[in-house]
Amino acid sequence: MTIEEKPRPAVPDCKRISWDEYFMEIARASAKRASCFKKQAGAVIVKNKQILSTGFNGAPRGVKDCFEKGECMRQKDNVPSGTRLEYCMATHAEQNAIVQAARSGVSIDNSALYTTVQPCVLCAKVIINAGIKEVVFEIPQKDFNKKQPLPESDLLAASLLEEAGVKVRQWKK
Repeated sequence: MTIEEKPRPAVPDCKRISWDEYFMEIARASAKRASCFKKQAGAVIVKNKQILSTGFNGAPRGVKDCFEKGECMRQKDNVPSGTRLEYCMATHAEQNAIVQAARSGVSIDNSALYTTVQPCVLCAKVIINAGIKEVVFEIPQKDFNKKQPLPESDLLAASLLEEAGVKVRQWKK
């Protein structure tokens, strides 16, 4: 019997996860590195089913994060969730993934970004200018701001992405 003639072993019934689930799982794993008390977010940028960059929310390089400081400035000063985003130590996961690609000289033009949380208006602007053409998110911003109405800036984020022609969709398992 030649190699070609040998019967193939039975393959157990197993289901492969979709590409969306695969990349979202990687975004979730990235979120586990986040250094924010209130929100752990992760992102992964892909093109042609290849991972180009990952990111999580945390303090800029060389700056102590909230875990190291033992406190969150926003919590300490009672800044409401979803407001005054500039008053935060963390760079957002989407921004970090984009910056990591840039630091490595990796083009992310016409790529897709998978993120655990729907992008805010600050991230939406950077996503558009980076040339990302699709955003897939898991958790809507409104689910993080349950005690307050959705800030107008989050509505602006969605409209900016739409106007720029960035495809946005929520991934549901």
